[in-house]
Amino acid sequence: MDLNFNKNEDHNKLLWSAVEQKLAQIKLGGGKKQLQKLRDQGKMTARERIQALIDPKSDCIEIGAFAAHDMYEDYNGAPAAGVVVVLGYVAGRLCVIVANDASVKAGAWFPMAGKKNLRAQEIAMENRLPIIYLVDSAGVFLPMQDEIFPDKEHFGRIFRNNAKMSSMGITQIAAVMGSCVAGGAYLPIMSDESLIVDKTGSIFLAGSYLVKAAIGEDIDNETLGGATTHSEISGVTDYKMPNDQAALEKIRSLVDKIGKAEDAGFNRKAAQPAKDEGEKLFGLLPSARNTPYDTYPILEQLVDGGEYDEYKAGYGKTIITAYARIDGWAVGIVANQRKVMKSKKGEMQLGGVIYGDAADKATRFIANCNQKKIPLVFLQDVTGFMVGSQAEHGGIIKDGAKMVNAMANSVVPKFTVILGNSYGAGNYAMCGKAFDPRFIVAWPSAEMAVMGGAQAAKVLMQIESSALKKKGVKISEKEQAELFDKIKGRYDVQTKPEYGAARLWTDAIINPLDTRKWISMGIEAANHAPISERFNMGVLQV
Repeated sequence: MDLNFNKNEDHNKLLWSAVEQKLAQIKLGGGKKQLQKLRDQGKMTARERIQALIDPKSDCIEIGAFAAHDMYEDYNGAPAAGVVVVLGYVAGRLCVIVANDASVKAGAWFPMAGKKNLRAQEIAMENRLPIIYLVDSAGVFLPMQDEIFPDKEHFGRIFRNNAKMSSMGITQIAAVMGSCVAGGAYLPIMSDESLIVDKTGSIFLAGSYLVKAAIGEDIDNETLGGATTHSEISGVTDYKMPNDQAALEKIRSLVDKIGKAEDAGFNRKAAQPAKDEGEKLFGLLPSARNTPYDTYPILEQLVDGGEYDEYKAGYGKTIITAYARIDGWAVGIVANQRKVMKSKKGEMQLGGVIYGDAADKATRFIANCNQKKIPLVFLQDVTGFMVGSQAEHGGIIKDGAKMVNAMANSVVPKFTVILGNSYGAGNYAMCGKAFDPRFIVAWPSAEMAVMGGAQAAKVLMQIESSALKKKGVKISEKEQAELFDKIKGRYDVQTKPEYGAARLWTDAIINPLDTRKWISMGIEAANHAPISERFNMGVLQV
């Protein structure tokens, strides 16, 4: 190994270690005292419930762990947005699990909690997976009700999705294991089957205090909407369970009896490990985001046996297109090549930039994968499309539009991994969040923005400097440098993977060594949803 490899490895492992430390803190929810308080009430915590529900020693991936990270600081934060979402196996069946974390503001719904719940339902709907709700929530977080209550993608959309999933035949099971109040009370009842835990679970549109204030009736919460009431009088719930563990065992039993799902027919063979079992990934990605590097060795560390069949290898070299297998699944890979190289005309081409010929190649490859029913994997490290007179005269906008059109209209599932840069229109063309990847994840080295920090800071500094000059304020070179550093620092914060993950622009920040697991579980999930559409690119400027 050379010195650069060791330097890169140390840098990237430190990045992941920092992410792990933040994740460990996030997983404490509202803190150790609040978690113990739940246990003292006879409850399991949200993460304990999930762990008891999923199959022992099975793979499991968490979606949106960083949601709301460093947000809502005026309210002491909301780790993981107060809700835990995982994709895991229950009685051998791949399921989406949504668990309110009552240690965080009693499981109240922050705006990001609503967005995260909708993302969980979207995953279930796209992939036709059973979804299990472990309910323990005090309802909408009232100080921010205007940001979660009335709009299309707010709280009410969850119940709309309940109804849509029911009509689609997607199994929904809800266990009320704590509070379930106001509008949230509709969620378990709009599920196919509902359970309630005696003494700790309760369901009502209005609690006893509000009932007293509204109609003058004196009644306690247990009599109003406890397990006995809803299992023996109202008939709202289907199963009355003595405790959390019994409720989770009942859910496993119910899932165990769901009929076999149809599959989409994606090709899978016996899996092989990647080259070096992927252990070199940390050392292959440069520590500096502007350093060119060869993407092929990274590709070899991700695909089975390090083997792939490259499509149009000698053409459009700033994008690599190749057929391969990941954990046995056949995939089509579209990856940015970060190496500086010569084009077929002898011109130097910048790595990570999409040129017209590369966009043309990617368009054809995406169409081929749709024709063959092969899922697509996008590996992003892209600074954008080529600019300048030569590129414009060559029709770069037209070539880029064709690539975006093909990618957007793809009917096979798409999966996106952001390795490094994800800038501007390059983010779009390489299947950013706006283009419906089934999963989109980031390595700790990822950066997402309209443009790089230095370029953006120069533009913003020029704007601010001009505004100050118009006011008659003279700026020295030192002050300009200080202004640049201030603007760049502010901008750089917004490009970090934690910032994007907090807002669910990505589903997770992952250990690069887990990339294969995420893609494999993603394709397995997608295989539950047969493809009913034909690939059609519509109108194109040829």
